[in-house]
Amino acid sequence: MTGSSYTAGDIERVEPIIGMEVHVELATRSKMFTRAPSPAFAGCARAEEAAPNTLIDPVVLALPGALPVMNRAAVEMSMRVGLALSCQIASVSRWDRKSYFYADLPKAYQLSQYDLPLCFDGALDVPAIDDRGVFDLSGARTRVGIIRAHLEEDAGKLLHDLPGGGRLDGSIVDLNRAGTPLLEIVTQPDFTGAEQCVAFGKLLRMMCRFLGVTEGVMQRGHIRFEPNINCRVHLRGGGVVTTPIVEIKNLNSFRALGEAVSYELREQPRRWLEDGRVMGPGAKSTRGWDAERGVSVLQREKEDAHDYRYFPDPDLPPVFVDGAWLDGVRAGVGEGLLARMDRYSAEAGLGGAEATALAEERGTALLYDEIVDGLAAGGVDRAGAARLAANLLLQGGLRRANERGVAVHELGFTPAQAMEIVRLREAGDISANAMEELLGLCCEDPGAEVRALAGDRGLLLVRDTGRLEAWCDEVIAELAPVAQQVREGKVQAVGRLIGAVMARSGGSADAKTVRETLLRKLGGG
Repeated sequence: MTGSSYTAGDIERVEPIIGMEVHVELATRSKMFTRAPSPAFAGCARAEEAAPNTLIDPVVLALPGALPVMNRAAVEMSMRVGLALSCQIASVSRWDRKSYFYADLPKAYQLSQYDLPLCFDGALDVPAIDDRGVFDLSGARTRVGIIRAHLEEDAGKLLHDLPGGGRLDGSIVDLNRAGTPLLEIVTQPDFTGAEQCVAFGKLLRMMCRFLGVTEGVMQRGHIRFEPNINCRVHLRGGGVVTTPIVEIKNLNSFRALGEAVSYELREQPRRWLEDGRVMGPGAKSTRGWDAERGVSVLQREKEDAHDYRYFPDPDLPPVFVDGAWLDGVRAGVGEGLLARMDRYSAEAGLGGAEATALAEERGTALLYDEIVDGLAAGGVDRAGAARLAANLLLQGGLRRANERGVAVHELGFTPAQAMEIVRLREAGDISANAMEELLGLCCEDPGAEVRALAGDRGLLLVRDTGRLEAWCDEVIAELAPVAQQVREGKVQAVGRLIGAVMARSGGSADAKTVRETLLRKLGGG
């Protein structure tokens, strides 16, 4: 292939065209078409420690006479994701055999869905992320079309090096992963940059984990991203050429996803100048990502659809989804993850990072909702309850959860205890610091009565105005030079006075009320 006759100076602009394929391993107990244990199931005690080629049976091994049987739970999990992505759910979908050489699938074909996928024609509105990877919930969103989300089975693993990095003449095959339920989500080419791809990947992973369909541990391959990237190269004089599509395979980190897409967008125009290849039949290729060198590496020329020789599988009946089944699955989906994050941001005044942290674990999100709903039903202002409940869970709760390696809702305190802590704070009976201390005490004793705990620990604030006034007067007299600075307008000096009053009260005074009282007396408010 000869190169193009153009130079880099002839390129006026490059228009990215990026679609995504995302493979999600579904966390069912058994594999897609057999009762063999699935390594993607969180409760599979054998999954991480299983010796190679032990999570297998005659179906996985494709032994003569072994027939597949569909996993209903995997279908329902896929429907949940499809509904969350605003997809249509097919009333009839079929299984097809996708045939080419699979060294890690003994039957030499993959059971998948081609003509009639389970989920199709959806969309997801994706917020942008900032330099820290935080969602901007207040900004514009990119609508990403979902072409299809279809079920198939995962392949096994081929290892080309010995454990420890030793050289190997040949390859080692591990079939433990073979047959694991795999949901492949295929988007429209609606992305224009690496940041959008990463934002979509992060949001999709959160959605799938929130729906309970996957553990989402990317290091274990539970979610793998495969961007399809090419460009329209606009030339001086009005000419346009389209570069061949490159599919980057099996990216299992957001960093790798962003770097691989950025690299291809830089390289494809240069590659076209060098080899002159443009998009057309047989021009697609798959490449791997070498993270150490920061480059993509050619693996093979990619087949077109007809090369896979799809045909309906004769051993599996179609999947028929009636209205009752669909309604039952839809009822379990509930409020969308992004809508939930938007609600948290609006009602509790949270930024993108805080709303994400609150919604990331389903149990924690439901706990927050139970606390706020309970307080509002009891007459507490909903906005105030939402703000205090979010602070309680995201500050004292999240810190303790990170220390213990659990989620916030797994710390041990009860929703009723959390509600009482918020009520005490909302009534001005305890300080902000006392909220965290009380939460910690409740984690150790879920049966404890919160107000009694606060009283025993001296956390209830003094409500005696006379005593507070006296403490303030004493401190103003003792620290007269500091008090004078406040009178003269140096308001920040009031901090020393507040500290002295709090010391006199043994921490039982409300710092906010102390500040207000001091400033009133000194005329610095």
